[in-house]
Amino acid sequence: MAEQAGDQRLIIEMGMGNDLHGMDYTKAAERAIEDALRHSSLPLFAVTGMAHDQMRVSVTVAVQEPDKVDVDALVSRLPRGRAEVRAVFGGLNVRTNGEPIVIAQASVEAFLPPQQGWSLRRG
Repeated sequence: MAEQAGDQRLIIEMGMGNDLHGMDYTKAAERAIEDALRHSSLPLFAVTGMAHDQMRVSVTVAVQEPDKVDVDALVSRLPRGRAEVRAVFGGLNVRTNGEPIVIAQASVEAFLPPQQGWSLRRG
């Protein structure tokens, strides 16, 4: 999910989510993604008339048991762009009164292909 040749990163947001009961890694990851998305707005599409499907969305979620994350379910819940999700080791499992809490971290990146007439400035 590295930056593809020519693609320019438009945005990167981070989020955190948890599942307090049930040890559902997909639910915690979904909440982390939603948290990241709540921090962003992309008025660029309305201003330029660009279609959302021109944007590639790359999501990385980190949990203690990445093989228990349903990445296809997470892809289907992303609202815009051509999405890809991968799960990696990270996050945190915390026990409180004997009950585990799953904490997931998410990084959401949006990329655009090179544009004509305007460009994203390299910073």
